[in-house]
Formats: sequence, structure tokens, C-alpha cells
Amino acid sequence: MIKVTNSISLDEDELQESFIRASGPGGQNVNKVESAVQLRFDVRNSPSLPEDVKERLERIAGKRLTNDGVLIITAQRFRMQERNREDAVNRLVELIRQATERPKPRRPTRPTLASKKRRLEAKGRRSEIKKGRGKGGGFD
Repeated sequence: MIKVTNSISLDEDELQESFIRASGPGGQNVNKVESAVQLRFDVRNSPSLPEDVKERLERIAGKRLTNDGVLIITAQRFRMQERNREDAVNRLVELIRQATERPKPRRPTRPTLASKKRRLEAKGRRSEIKKGRGKGGGFD
């Protein structure tokens, strides 16, 4: 079990790992060793996540989410396969933690009377400046 928060834990069976060849550092070794990790997590069918967390996770995931609702994380930061696996899992856990935070509801506010007056006075001043630019220009 992978602990995400106090109330959410992921079963390791929900994660699918595949190993691919990484680009980047590694010298000649990079051409023969599959050190990069592609982690797949089915967000929509996960029994571990509550519905509201799933919705927020889908929004946060962006282009990393497929049309089927599978989140794909590719980790190739390190030369070692094991460190890339840890990196991918850590990134998934961090995404889920972000999704568990409920957004603060926006309370609609109205402009104060003073701010309305300031806006109208500024518009009036600007209007006077523009009126002064009109015809005649002083070159008659």
C-alpha cells in the first residue's frame, strides 16, 4: 500500500509500470538499458479515490491524462531504473495530494462607493484630456 494522505492509500496493484529507454545522460549505456519508467494509473476506475478527488485529479493532470482516464507519468530523470520508479510514484502521490485539497469557494464582492467615485473621477479627467486634443490644435 502506498500512503497518500491519512485517509487515502493506493494499492500497488492499481499501478502499472513499463520500462522504456531514456533519453538524456547515460553515455552508451542509454542505448541498451531501459531505465526510464512509464507509470500508468487508472483514475476513473480507482476504488481508492473519492469521486471529488478523481474530478480534481483529472483537471490537474491535464495532458498527462488519456481519453480513457488513465494518468501517465514518465520518469527518466535518473540513470537508475529504481530511482526513476520512486520518482514516478512520488510525482503521482504529489498530484493526488494536490487533488485532495478542496478549492476555497469564491465569495462575490462588490466595489465600494469610494472606489466607484474614484473610477468615475479618473474617467472624467481622462475625458477632459482627450477633449483638449480636438480640432484646432492651435495651428490656425
